[in-house]
Amino acid sequence: MSAHNAHSVLIVDDEPGLRLALRANFAREGWNVETASCASEALDTLASHVFDLVLCDVRMADGDGFEVMNAVRALGVPTAFLFLTAYGSVPEAVRAMQGGAVDYLTKPVCFDHLLSVALRTLKSRAPRPEAPSALTGNMIGRSRALAAALTRAKAAADTNADVLIEAESGTGKELLARLIHDNSARREKPFIAINCAALPEALLESELFGHARGAFTGAVAAKAGKFELAHGGTLLLDEIGDMPLNLQPKLLRVLQERVVERLGESRSIHTDIRVIASTNVKLDNIVDRGLFRSDLFFRLNVIPLTLPPLRERVDDIPMLAQHFARIFAERNKVPPARLDPRFLQRLEGYLWPGNVRELANFMQRVLSLSPGPDITADCFDREHRPVVRTGISRMPGPVSIMREPLSMDQVERSHLEHTLELVNGNRTRAAEMLGISVRTMRNKIRQYDLPPRRYA
Repeated sequence: MSAHNAHSVLIVDDEPGLRLALRANFAREGWNVETASCASEALDTLASHVFDLVLCDVRMADGDGFEVMNAVRALGVPTAFLFLTAYGSVPEAVRAMQGGAVDYLTKPVCFDHLLSVALRTLKSRAPRPEAPSALTGNMIGRSRALAAALTRAKAAADTNADVLIEAESGTGKELLARLIHDNSARREKPFIAINCAALPEALLESELFGHARGAFTGAVAAKAGKFELAHGGTLLLDEIGDMPLNLQPKLLRVLQERVVERLGESRSIHTDIRVIASTNVKLDNIVDRGLFRSDLFFRLNVIPLTLPPLRERVDDIPMLAQHFARIFAERNKVPPARLDPRFLQRLEGYLWPGNVRELANFMQRVLSLSPGPDITADCFDREHRPVVRTGISRMPGPVSIMREPLSMDQVERSHLEHTLELVNGNRTRAAEMLGISVRTMRNKIRQYDLPPRRYA
């Protein structure tokens, strides 16, 4: 991470040793770090500085972390707030999440886990220069395809029904979920998201349902799960298709009964939430393959929604490009770029298999490497290195000219190998192109006995 683009964090804690250790660890990762030893010192620092993240103790000699969090919220800046405390309690955790904290971690905590939470939080809170409207939220575009999807989402927001969003990677599924929450009667309550593919199975169960003290090795304090913390609000289960099979019956019971039991406890806790599930694969397809319970699919699929891929909303590409250019200019404090019409035509002529996410990353590359504010067609030609120039999903060459029939497994294996070759073995990029999760990609590599070390 370059110093110019480094994240910034304010560490607020009355333990000198912990402050020093956290400062050193974050600085080693390239962060800009400031520290405060008490609530009043933190408030003074926040009055003159804006941080990407505030990492704050709860109990301090001159106040508590909730005062600091409220002060940050009053400033109206997009600062993420994370509590770290030695006195963890479920009521405090619920109060923290409902007040706007992104998580509540109990000391001692592994720095790698802390860093992972911090980076995941900042990634989901990219600054946006325009105030969103009630109908569109942060969804940028005016195409008919997008407008139809947003109108259906707004209708869903007026209900209390659970929602299933099935759409390609990079189309903005979490933004659509936030739009539903923000337009619902639950808008003043928490919106909490969890990626079912990003966590190991054991950790996912604890994060969803919570655990009692001593429930397993390392459970030094009771912790509320995401279902409890989202009480009154909305819980987004992202990449629900990667939910492990053995956890699906427990999730089904929570969805049906709206009660949750923490690991290590038999007490049932009522939770009033709306659940939004999202996936980049067709759930009914993996139901047919025995990888997802049909009863859970039917329970989630109360209101099905989708988002159009970028290739179906070409008219929105210039608007999106201008939007990303404004974000880049504000974030880097540089003059706004001028996008030449021929550059925009080049953008419209590409199919963007990675959808809006791919376009955003490409715009950042072009704007970062451009020698001046004029972005011309030459900039596109110089920086554009698409993996696939035409079409979205192709069968590899040997299959397309095959003379003998192949089994479905042979076709899938060949297509998987071909896609991995196109991206030089990058599993994350290949998964995005194929519309599957990284976990599914890893499973496929093992299933077809492909050399795992070859694919990073």
